Amino acid sequence: MAETEFQRITVGRRKTAVARVFLRPGSGAFKINGKALPEYFKTINTQLRVQEPLRVVELADKYDVFANVNGGGITGQSDSIALGISRFLVELNPNYRDALKKKNLLTRDPRAKERKKYGQKRARKKFQFSKR
Repeated sequence: MAETEFQRITVGRRKTAVARVFLRPGSGAFKINGKALPEYFKTINTQLRVQEPLRVVELADKYDVFANVNGGGITGQSDSIALGISRFLVELNPNYRDALKKKNLLTRDPRAKERKKYGQKRARKKFQFSKR
């Protein structure tokens, strides 16, 4: 697949997962890292999360979605793909912004693992204090 076939490339992120999402007019097929949606995301919740932006604006059977995703876990990857699709749809038609915003699909989840600090056991846990 040449890149010229695609309309636009958008990026979605969550935690350490990064998804590059390509959309083009089609029949509603999903290809994630070269695999079909049910083959890549085994659980129904993650599959629905990826499909949600297209269902909200009622374009589920009008676009094919191709995504390259790496890093993070299954939930982070599905959320990053959903964010990438949502960003594409807003660029396609700014009127979709309100509907997607209402469903919280345009917000990047900023939560990430906090780093370990020196002199401590973990990020916030301290070593046990002994008075005597």
